[in-house]
This record gives sequence, structure tokens and C-alpha cells, in this order.
Amino acid sequence: MSTRTEVDLLGEREVPADAYWGIHTLRAIENFQISGTRLDQYPHFIIAMVQVKKAVARANGRLRVLPEDKVAAIEAACDKILDSDEFLDQWPTDMFQGGAGTSVNMNTNEVIANVALELLGFEKGRYDVINPNDDVNKSQSTNDSYPTGFHLAVYRELVDLRKSVSHLVDALSKKAEEFSGIIKMGRTQLQDAVPMTLGQEFEAFASSLAKDMSVIDQAADLLLEVNLGATAIGTGLNTPDGYPEVAVEELSTVTGLPFRPSHNLIDATPDTGAFVSVHGALKRFAVKVSKVCNDLRLLSSGPTAGLGEINLPAMQAGSSIMPAKVNPVIPEVVNQVCMKVIGNDVTVTMASEAAQMQLNVMEPVIAQSLFESMRLLENATVTLADKCVAGITANEQHLYDQVMGSIGIVTYFNEIIGHRNGDLIGKEAARTGRKVADLIVEKGLLSREEVEAILSVENLVSPEYEGRIWESGEKGIPEVG
Repeated sequence: MSTRTEVDLLGEREVPADAYWGIHTLRAIENFQISGTRLDQYPHFIIAMVQVKKAVARANGRLRVLPEDKVAAIEAACDKILDSDEFLDQWPTDMFQGGAGTSVNMNTNEVIANVALELLGFEKGRYDVINPNDDVNKSQSTNDSYPTGFHLAVYRELVDLRKSVSHLVDALSKKAEEFSGIIKMGRTQLQDAVPMTLGQEFEAFASSLAKDMSVIDQAADLLLEVNLGATAIGTGLNTPDGYPEVAVEELSTVTGLPFRPSHNLIDATPDTGAFVSVHGALKRFAVKVSKVCNDLRLLSSGPTAGLGEINLPAMQAGSSIMPAKVNPVIPEVVNQVCMKVIGNDVTVTMASEAAQMQLNVMEPVIAQSLFESMRLLENATVTLADKCVAGITANEQHLYDQVMGSIGIVTYFNEIIGHRNGDLIGKEAARTGRKVADLIVEKGLLSREEVEAILSVENLVSPEYEGRIWESGEKGIPEVG
């Protein structure tokens, strides 16, 4: 294999001649064979880092600390990388790494420098012409360029996640409309409560998840505040006057997003609170999605010895030993995704807490956890929508029979026959298996017509029946004899 010689603090190494990355990336590859998850699996992060470098080059040009020809070369290299996917495999570093993201930052600097050199007609590695540190990393430290790229990448990934969440909400809303006229029993503590429609149940699912889109949006806004210009610890060492404002302004121009500089760069440099808030929003969403999946599994349980209220699409044979068994595999896998996201939230919390003095060196594991959680939730929500929710059907007659045979409907008669009578009627219904409606008529508490009016589907869903106006005193509320 053809190689080129590169030099760093520790000495010389041979780098593959066709690689756009250099010696710093080579050492990262050798040092951090940890997770098998490489940076190139998250293109948003790579694109974000390149956009940061483009913005900084423009800022350095405006402030006249970098020659115009180098600014032009760096900007052209960034544009070439951003305009195609051909360079994505040049970020082979593991997501788990020491050095507070230095390997990611230097990987980016090296690739941009070598692309720029090729555009200028030089061989890769001619760092006397365009240097990864002195030119591409001008006016920066890993400690401000890496977090800024990280903020941007997470923001972009959240945009994708939001689309997936919206897709699931739409799928649930469509089912809510489809099931709007189907009566069923609601449940509390897994016991019969009072009737509702299956449509109301699915609309509640949709509403619960839709609310979390605004929570995600609120957390995402925190990412638009960046510490670009802080350099090493927040003092702005090695930057020209006015650099933070100019650099953030250029970043907004390059990305089209309204970034703003942190008020206190020393505070902002070790602060990872925005990531805690973002992943907290992801955890909240995961908890709610998991609850929906739990309910879908319960509602479809059976099909004959469980609730059997709905049917989930059959996606695969369910057992290697039991013929004809079909399992709720899609909600099951989404439950597992949600569990992983909840676990990742603990990692993000602990890594954020681990900040010391003027830096948090644990940002790489925060990045890995955040990107993994977002990617898992994106895939899981689309899978749940398309492979499960869209194909759900209802066992309408079974649902209606459950309502009419439930003891819970006695609650609808509270204002007429009183709670005490309701207890007695319900107790007898449970003991004998007879219907509440029949017992109320048999005991002379109400006529059949009155009972049927109260138990009409319309009234069960939206109770409006005023009940009998009982005279006080002599008549009062009747009692079961």
C-alpha cells in the first residue's frame, strides 16, 4: 500500500497515501477500537463540523487573520465535502474516544486541509501550504468547535426525529377517526371503569405524543446557543477582537439557523446542560411511546383468552413450538428501544455531571448516546406507524358486548339510583353474571326505556341524560329491597 509520511508531537507515522485524514486520525483509529460505531454512521455530525470550519474560515477572512487565498481554499474544500457523499468515509474515528472530541476535530481539520490541497493542485500532506492546525483550525480549539458542531448536528437530527414523530401521530389520529363510533370499556387499574370509544383511546395516544413535539422543540432551541470563540477555556485565547460575534454570525449564514453566542464563554465551555435537556425530552417521549405499546399489547392480547379488543397486523410466525401463534412483535421491539433510550438518559446525565473545572471531557459519550437515541426513536416510530398502527383492526361486536356485560356501566346510574344501590346491583351482577341493565329494571328502579336511553351509545360516549328528577322527602332515591 502506498503511504505518505506525516509528523506529530509523538513522531513520524506512515499514513495511507489516498486517505484524506492524517496522522492524528490514524492514532485515534489505533487508540479507540471501542464500540464499532464510527463517526461516519452519523452524517449530520460530519456535515455540522465541516459547516463550522467553513463559517470560521469566513470569519477569519473578515477579520483579516487568515490570507484570502487560504480562506478561499478552505471554503472551497468545505463546499466540495458538503456537496457530495464521497468523503463521508473519511471520518473513521470511533464515537467513543478520549480527548474531549479532539480526534473528531482533528479528523475534520485533516480532511478539509487535504481536500483543499488537491483543489490547489498539491499532493495530500503538503501542510506547508494548507495546515490542519494553523489554517483550518485557526482561531479555534476543540473545546469550542467540537461542541458547536455537536449542537448543530443534534439540532438537525431532532428535525428528522420530529418528522418521524409526526408520522406516528398522524397514523394514530387516522385510527382515532376510523374507530370514532366503536364503543368499548375504559379501564383503570386494569379493571372495568366506564365506557368510551376506541377512537377516543387512540386520539389520546395521538395527543400524548403530539404534546412531546413541542417539548422537543423547546429543548432544541437551547442548542442554538453556542460557545464558538471560547477556544481553550472560554477566554478567547488566540482570537481577534470581535471574533465570537462574527464567527456565530457566519455560522448562521452557512447553516440558515439563528445561532447566538453564549453570554459567558467560560461558563458555556464545560456546560452540557442543553444536551441533558434534549435527552430528557427524548426520555419523556420514550416513556410515552412505551406506554402506547404496552396498551396495544394488552388490547390485542388473546386472541381468545385475553382482551382481544383489537387485532395487530400479523408480521411473523410467533412460536417455534406452538402452531398458529402470532405475537405483537412490533410493539415489543419498540418497547425495547424505549428502554434503551431511558438507559441512555442515565449515561447522558452522568457524563454531564462529570464536567470538571473548565471542560467536560465526556462529551463523546454524550454524543454517542444522543445520536443513538435519536436514530433508534426515528426508526422505531416509523416502524410502529407503518408496520403496526396502520393495520390495526377492531373487534367491534366483542367490544360492544363487553360494555353491555360490564359492571362498570352502573356508574351511569349514580345520580338516579344512588351509590349504595349501585354497589348492590354491581355486587349481584358480579355474583350471578347477569347484566346491570336487567337487574335495575327487575328491581323496579327504572323502566326499560329509561335504562336503554341511558345506555345508548351516544350517551355512553358523551353523557347528557339528565336522569329522573326525584322529589325530596317522601320519595327520595329508591333503595333496592
